[in-house]
Amino acid sequence: MATIKRFLDIEAWQKARDLVKCIYAKSGEGFFARDFALRDQIRRAAISIVSNIAEGFEREGTQEFIHFLSVPKGSAAEVEAQLYVAFDQGYLNQQTFEEMCQQVTSVKKLIAGFMRYLKETDFRGGKFK
Repeated sequence: MATIKRFLDIEAWQKARDLVKCIYAKSGEGFFARDFALRDQIRRAAISIVSNIAEGFEREGTQEFIHFLSVPKGSAAEVEAQLYVAFDQGYLNQQTFEEMCQQVTSVKKLIAGFMRYLKETDFRGGKFK
């Protein structure tokens, strides 16, 4: 695994950031932009992914970081569920829906893999030993 000195170096955070950009772009278009409840909720869930990865990185130990990673993993599932709602309402076409779901799946897998990695390493407050 590459050296991680900042949360910005975490691949799961990088991919989650890309997902946030995509969520903002698509939820700002057409009828999706006017469905304020869904638009705001999917954006909050996407923001939660990057925020909790960053916050967990600055915590004081492996177990606490792993706990913080479980939160964004859950938020990613929330985004995925909301993508289904958006698709069912006709806010996303089939191709966009599938691409965005693939992004979410990738983020969830990266977070899960990082959690497994942390269980086998020594991490202390933003530093790997």
